[in-house]
Amino acid sequence: MSPAKIIRRAAEKKLDIIAITDHNSTLHCRLAQQIGAKYGITVIAGAEINTSEEIHCLTFFENTDKADIFQAYIDENLTVIENNPDISGHQYEVDENENILDEEMRFLGACLKKGIDEISWYIAGLGGLFIPAHINRKNSGIYNQIGFLPGRAHFDALEVAQLPGFREFIVDHPEINKYSLISDSDSHHLDRIGAVSTEYFLERPAFGELMLALKNLEGRTVRNI
Repeated sequence: MSPAKIIRRAAEKKLDIIAITDHNSTLHCRLAQQIGAKYGITVIAGAEINTSEEIHCLTFFENTDKADIFQAYIDENLTVIENNPDISGHQYEVDENENILDEEMRFLGACLKKGIDEISWYIAGLGGLFIPAHINRKNSGIYNQIGFLPGRAHFDALEVAQLPGFREFIVDHPEINKYSLISDSDSHHLDRIGAVSTEYFLERPAFGELMLALKNLEGRTVRNI
């Protein structure tokens, strides 16, 4: 799952816009954008973070400078656990040619020391997007972890995993329909890229357009699942 392989696979799947959301890391966003530009693919910088409540949430940023600021926030707040490559694999930093440049020794699947409310508003302050991930999943989803959508948090959308029974889940939780609902491939392997996607109606593939679509503004919209 190097940036180069991800972009090549996205091009094969004819995807126009993708996001790089490694767990608690924005490290490869800049490289992925550079490679994506060569293929005509817009790459949104982001990360999938793990809150102190053990809730997975997607974060997206307008540019890599904002992502770098958030990376400093992650580094300051990540619970430090040594990574065990035999269990979680190696966490390498690579270049465009997949040469290994460095290895992250902290386990990037660990939770942050901050809760979902505080993190969501920090993201909002950076002008980013904050989306609880796979809210219907039996682990790391917001309903499994705390049982409800906290009223103090700031959400820009909600991600629903297309698991068996997901449509029934949507019906059983009408409160989620105040938000745009998205699904994605949640790819941890190359063969998952493009397996699930969401259609966005935009003027062009860009972060600002994505933000408008999630808020259903100025004619931009999302085809909800």
